[in-house]
This record gives sequence, structure tokens and C-alpha cells, in this order.
Amino acid sequence: MTPRIIRCARAWNQDELTEAAQHIRTGKLVVLPTDTVYGIGTIATDAQAVQRLLHAKGRGRHMPPPILLAHAHTVDELAIDIPEEARRLADAHWPGALTLILRARPELGWDLGETGGTIAVRMPDHARARQLLERTGPMAVTSANLTGEPPATCIDEALASFGESVLYIDAGPTPASTPSTIIDCAHGAPKALRLGAVSLENLSASAQIDILPTI
Repeated sequence: MTPRIIRCARAWNQDELTEAAQHIRTGKLVVLPTDTVYGIGTIATDAQAVQRLLHAKGRGRHMPPPILLAHAHTVDELAIDIPEEARRLADAHWPGALTLILRARPELGWDLGETGGTIAVRMPDHARARQLLERTGPMAVTSANLTGEPPATCIDEALASFGESVLYIDAGPTPASTPSTIIDCAHGAPKALRLGAVSLENLSASAQIDILPTI
């Protein structure tokens, strides 16, 4: 069986955008482009779909996936007690390669794994990805590779990992192979958990506070 690949390097075909959004809303998996590397994801509100995502990745519940958003203001629907430095970071670097870990709303009720009451959120700087997110709502997305393997920067690399089991959205090669920078803003002073495409110096300047480096 040939895997289904939707190609949208320049723009979406609207019928194919509708197809992809429906595929995701029904809890199925999709490989999609972002501004960093390709991701594999599904609808964030479906606990069984998120579990299928973790299984496909070869990852346990102790490593919950981050959430991709179409709009920055959606973060207030998902998180509480957002510190001012986190808002400054989002204002300066969204859309972009910055993931923020925040305190999740207790009433949210999403089962993303063992999150410890937090949620990781990002607004990607990729027009076709955000157009898809407009149709689906927040998606749980992790890099499109098996755990321990390099992240996929093109559809062929993702195909090698996931075969016919998912829908593929091909927007061409990604600009680079560096993932997003992850900043924890849920446990006191902001701290880098992963250094990525946005430098710590740049983030510290935007947050107007020194961000602690990862250990």
C-alpha cells in the first residue's frame, strides 16, 4: 500500500487541507512540516490518539509531547499563572522556534502523559502548519523520528521511520535540523531545558531576565 502524501510546498489545495484536518480531528496521526524539523502529531484533546502518537514514536508517557498552536492567545485557554517573562518571550519569539513550559489549567482535562501539571506550547513560524492548526485546534506534536534517531528534515526521512501508518504533508525540506529551544517557566525562574534554534542570550534579552542555562 502506497502512503498518502499531500504536497503543499507553495500553498494548500483547499480540498487536501480539509482532508488533512479531518484526518487529524478523528484521532489519526500525521507527519507535518514546521519551521524547525518535521513533526508527527495528532489532535491534543484525544487521549487515545496521543497514546498512539507516543507508541509510534517509541516513547513512554514520561515524555509527553508539546502542543502546537495557531495563535498565541490560545495559550491563555491552556495555561494559568503565566509569568510576565513568559509573555515577553512569546511576544518576541512567536511564531518561532521557542517552546514554553507553563502550568496547565487544572480543568483542561487533557491526557498528554506524565506532565506534572504542566503543558509545553509553541506557535510555529510555518504558514501551512498554522493554516492546518486553524482547522484542527491545538495539536500534540513531537519530532518525526523514532526515539534516539535524528529528526526528519524531509518527507523521505519521516517515511523511513513511519512507513504507511500515517498521513504525510510534504512542504519540502526544512530550513535547518535544529529543534526549538525549550524554556521552563512553570517552576520559578525561567530555565532552559533544551538549547535549540533560539539562543539563550537572545531569549534573556527578550525576557528582561537572565535565563538559567541547562545543566
